[in-house]
Formats: sequence, structure tokens, C-alpha cells
Amino acid sequence: MRPFQELVVWQKAHQLVLDVYRESNALPAEERFGLTSQMRRSAASVPANIAEGSARNTDAEMRHFLSIAFGSATALEYHLLLAKDLAYISPATHSQLDTRLAEVKRMLNAFIHRLQRDPN
Repeated sequence: MRPFQELVVWQKAHQLVLDVYRESNALPAEERFGLTSQMRRSAASVPANIAEGSARNTDAEMRHFLSIAFGSATALEYHLLLAKDLAYISPATHSQLDTRLAEVKRMLNAFIHRLQRDPN
């Protein structure tokens, strides 16, 4: 496996984390330990699990960490929806982040399936 920084899915997930951090700064102060924290943790979990999986020795281990990353991405999907529904982020911001998140999820899914088809 090549360094995780070279994986396009990691690059896109990392950029999404940076954007989630920037956008979550605007959430109300009372959400600092609630929704803000949950959004940031689930977002950061995606590239972190991609990175951890890339350091493993087998495709099965990599798939495991990619699956965890996919689950974290799905949790972030909900947190973004909740932030929009509570009017903490605008519908336009939600749409932009959600579109980019959907791309990361598609890439993760394709990566997982590729590893299942092409074992080393």
C-alpha cells in the first residue's frame, strides 16, 4: 500500500474535515460539546481510519478500516442534516458539504469493493 497521503479518497476526506471545522465554528457556543464536537469527530474519523488502514498488512484489515471510515461518513451525513434542520448551517452550505461527503462515500465504497475483488 502506498502512503495514505497519496490516496485521493484520503485527500478529499481531509479537505472535507477542514471545511467541517471551518463551518462548525459558526455553530452556537452551547453546541461546543454537543453537535460541534460530534460533527468534527465523525469528520476526522474518516481520513484517520483511511490512514490507519493503509498501515495494515492485509487487504482484509484495510477493508475493515475503510468500513469504519464509511460508518463515520454516514454519521457525519446525519450531523450535517441536523445542523441544517436546526438552522445552524445554511441549506447552501449543507448542500455543498453533503455533495462532497457523498463523493467520499462513493470512493470509499468503490475502494472496499475493489479490495474484495482483487486480493493480493
